[in-house]
Amino acid sequence: MEKESQKSEIATFAGGCFWCTEAAFDKVPGVLKTISGYTGGSELNPSYEQVSAGRTGHLEATRVEFDPSKVTYKELLKEYWQNIDPTQSDGQFNDRGPQYQTAIFYHSPDQQRLAEESKTELERSGKFDKPLAVKIVPASEFYAAEEYHQGYHEKNAVHYKLYAVGSGRESFKKRTWGK
Repeated sequence: MEKESQKSEIATFAGGCFWCTEAAFDKVPGVLKTISGYTGGSELNPSYEQVSAGRTGHLEATRVEFDPSKVTYKELLKEYWQNIDPTQSDGQFNDRGPQYQTAIFYHSPDQQRLAEESKTELERSGKFDKPLAVKIVPASEFYAAEEYHQGYHEKNAVHYKLYAVGSGRESFKKRTWGK
């Protein structure tokens, strides 16, 4: 999703299926643009087929361009935590494999600090009875996914909704966060 950009910052989140992560951030006021893609691995210019096979080291991720005068990085972190199962280490919901693991890719020392603080806060909250599996790692090269993945939740709304519900993500969010 694109909106006019003024002064912006970048955040990158891996939350399992990038369609779902992109859809969540597109709803946040102050988010200017989201891009589904791949990051964290070593393969140059990976394709969806390569990443989905789980052999590139890349995670499906969403790059979020945001206006920090309208939404803070801390608010984006809250949105992120409320759209994943942070205890699931082998993927997210029905999507299993290393390419669907969770991670926060920080772009600055401030983002690293805020991400670590938010994770510690969630761990101490007692909301989850298992350890949080989300990694907090430096941002690396980000590769945009193929065009048919961009804005998938809008271009293919019916299929996307069936997927989001069928994967278990929607029921988990409702049960855990009341969303």
